[in-house]
Amino acid sequence: MASDRDIDNQGPTPDEPARRRFLKSAVASASAVGAAATPLAGLALEDPKAKTQTSGIPTRPFGNTGLQVPILHLGTAQRLDPRYDKLMHRSFAAGVTWFDTALAYGRGSSHRAIANFLTQIDDRKKLWLTSKSGAQSVSGLRAGIDQALAELGTDSIDLYLMHAVDDPEMLDSHYLRLGEELKAKGKTRFFGFSCHDGNVVELLNRAAETGGIDAILFRYNFRRYGDLALNRAIDACHRKGIAMLAMKTQGAVPKEIESVVEFRSQNFTLGQAKLKSVWADQRIASIVSEMDSVALVRENVAAARSEISLSAEESHQLNQLAAFTSGYACNGCKHLCENAVARPLAIAAPLRYLMYHECYGKTERARELYGQLPATARAFSDRELEQACHACPQGIDIPARLRRAREVLA
Repeated sequence: MASDRDIDNQGPTPDEPARRRFLKSAVASASAVGAAATPLAGLALEDPKAKTQTSGIPTRPFGNTGLQVPILHLGTAQRLDPRYDKLMHRSFAAGVTWFDTALAYGRGSSHRAIANFLTQIDDRKKLWLTSKSGAQSVSGLRAGIDQALAELGTDSIDLYLMHAVDDPEMLDSHYLRLGEELKAKGKTRFFGFSCHDGNVVELLNRAAETGGIDAILFRYNFRRYGDLALNRAIDACHRKGIAMLAMKTQGAVPKEIESVVEFRSQNFTLGQAKLKSVWADQRIASIVSEMDSVALVRENVAAARSEISLSAEESHQLNQLAAFTSGYACNGCKHLCENAVARPLAIAAPLRYLMYHECYGKTERARELYGQLPATARAFSDRELEQACHACPQGIDIPARLRRAREVLA
């Protein structure tokens, strides 16, 4: 999500930690790497003809459905006020008319808060709703949408997603027939899945081949522009008329590391620039952002409304940031690092939970999830992780990061 803080552009002070001064000295070498990466501005240009609602939020086609949807929608995994949630009301008033939720969000409290919000705006048709179920069976997914509808207090949602899919078999015919069944019964208008693990490319290609998927919510940010395999998979889905929705657009790493690059722009904050880099890709229909403050709502809406595109210099800075911080940005490709270890060991999950703590401030939730991992999967030695480090395309110091996760989350 876009930061609601200005980036500190001041130089080092005498009290600045030695580690930070060292990191700054490394930026110059990262700049050379970033310059060699695929430039953000060279891949796609923002469409000046993008349709705009009266609210001022531009819209884009939702796949090949003929519908137009806002390019920004609200993620509701954060804590919501069940009586009167200011963030939802401010977002809606600003033109964010699409809310993304899930059964798992707040253990149902997100659904119930949205249900109350619907009674307050008194018009279900004014709000596009996505919900998701993490069930891995057809019967579980069928029960999941019924539960979601009951908690939301509505007869139908606009998009139902199989949540956090990492198994290609969930794109087999019996799951796709479920989507047709739910649409035929009027429980959802559209059906698809979300994914953010390391086999996103495989899942996208599978969806393009099988059909039956209306939309895919996947991890996509400025770090992934140069990924040729991912771009080809996105192309395949886009050609098939699948609506491509982006999440995890901030490519978050610890603030201490990220701020070293000192992003400079007269037009955008760093968070806004990250959003603009994704909107520059016309294959992306919309971005979901967990806007957890009114200031962040204003910032992200301003970025969505802005007709100014990223400059070449701003794009270069994002390339530089991606190169410099790659050792802290786990892409979730657990099939590479975890398969390189001789026994079952959790790597990607602890790194994701560490990100929740370091980048999002969700320490309580991170500790809860970390504690649910089997103790044997959390125990490791540096030596047995040696091959995992070699397998990591990001060059992450896996032992060091796992030790950090254990220190703050155990």
